[in-house]
Amino acid sequence: MLRDYQERAIERLYAWLRDNKEGNPCLVLPTGAGKGHIVAALCKDALTNWPDTRVLMLTHVRELIEQNAEKMRQHWAGVPMGIYSASVGRKDLSNPITFAGIQSLRGKAEMIGHVDLVLIDECHLVSHRQEGTYRELIEALQGINPALVVIGLTATPWRMGHGVITDGEESLFHDLIEPVTIEELIARGFLAPLKSKVTDENINTAGVKKRGGEYIESQLQEAVKDDNQNARIADEIIDRAGDRKSWLLFCAGVDHSETMARMMTERGIPSACVHGGTTKGERQRIIEQFKAGTLRALTNANVLTTGFDHPDLDLIAMLRPTMSPALYVQMAGRGLRVKSHTDHCLVLDFAGNVGTHGPITAVQPPSKAGTGGEAPVKVCPDCHEIVHLSVMVCPECEHRFPASDKSGPDLTLRDDDIMGLKPRKLEVDSWQWRKHTSRKTGKVMALVTYYPRDLVQPAVSEYLPILHGGAAGARAVNDVVRMARSSGATLPDSPDINALCDRMNCSKPPSTLSFYTEGKFYRVISRRWDYGEMADAAASF
Repeated sequence: MLRDYQERAIERLYAWLRDNKEGNPCLVLPTGAGKGHIVAALCKDALTNWPDTRVLMLTHVRELIEQNAEKMRQHWAGVPMGIYSASVGRKDLSNPITFAGIQSLRGKAEMIGHVDLVLIDECHLVSHRQEGTYRELIEALQGINPALVVIGLTATPWRMGHGVITDGEESLFHDLIEPVTIEELIARGFLAPLKSKVTDENINTAGVKKRGGEYIESQLQEAVKDDNQNARIADEIIDRAGDRKSWLLFCAGVDHSETMARMMTERGIPSACVHGGTTKGERQRIIEQFKAGTLRALTNANVLTTGFDHPDLDLIAMLRPTMSPALYVQMAGRGLRVKSHTDHCLVLDFAGNVGTHGPITAVQPPSKAGTGGEAPVKVCPDCHEIVHLSVMVCPECEHRFPASDKSGPDLTLRDDDIMGLKPRKLEVDSWQWRKHTSRKTGKVMALVTYYPRDLVQPAVSEYLPILHGGAAGARAVNDVVRMARSSGATLPDSPDINALCDRMNCSKPPSTLSFYTEGKFYRVISRRWDYGEMADAAASF
């Protein structure tokens, strides 16, 4: 059974494919949102409705191949599925659905033959130019079937030195579909929040040069060869961890990873290290011990950022500085799974990554030059879209920011807030809906004002640009539909804002509101009604 936002993702994907006869969409889903279940549902739908369909699911690591294949078996007993991967030890192309490793299929398009649908997990790894293994295989498969459909899935739709994966004339992907946010999944209990603390020790990257926007690996590894500091970092991790059970350390290289594992072991913390040189059997044995609790700390060098799924991970230590927002989100995302023994994961950022990129809920794409830098943002006063501080015209509602605009919130690191601004709560007494017209653009939207039970607190106003299109418009439409379902309102048949406001004003307001304060404005992240259920339905309006 799919969750409502997973069904919403598929519905939006199908709508995009109906409306666009050419091009390839990308589904953007946070780590832990269940991409594997969505892939399984798409594969089953395809073969149920079109029995002759051939589907190829591609990714780059064995763990993701096995995880996605397992989700497929859960959704469909007796599924006609094969796996083609040297690392898995299976090479089967005889079934309608094939889960495969991209390296294993390199140069094998003729052997694969006709394919109708290609799904690519972690698709931000696909080159934005007509080059690389993915692009070569897809081009060859398109030569066999010009009607081939390609769908990407990722939590981080960016590439270093390029920007968003849909940018550029040669990009494989043409649009991003974002059905759910990290904030919504955390508010609804599907993900666990992260908490961070400013560390006493900090890795110094002064003098470490960059290439392609990222730190040069050899120079970065030299920068962390400080046994005295590494010992202090090990002591600080142990001190701050307390009774936490499962610690994952991201290190700057193989030597650094092995050093940290040794230092943790010397301090009485059962630890081990995995890296690219670890054999498949040894790696599997170490990870099994870590998940079983035999090992308390696991250090790694660039191998556990994707495909590693251990929900009870309750401490992440970042000892590897990076200018890549994708790598930063992937490291932090390992801690987002719901745990059996605690309500959050602690992130200790010795590398300054949160200060570089901002909270994981407001990470900005890398610049095309790949220069990286701080992550300042501001909020559009008309549609509440979060944009980079340098943006002069809002991409969603075309609001023009004054040249000296400094009203946006500072979304860089708080002492204990890697998630961004801490949400506030409001006990709601009543609400009022009305039509609002932007003074700057003349565009129309719905304005909802939530009035508090405690008259000491100010009212909270929320702008819903349901007619604007784009990402902001789609989010607003989903918010309105959920609120209508939970409040007992019936939506009008046509997108008439006056009629919508009239109906919502006669409905039951939420009892509790969670929201962020962003300068003079507010961003609502969840609403709960008296019966304890949160608005979670989705439909079109």
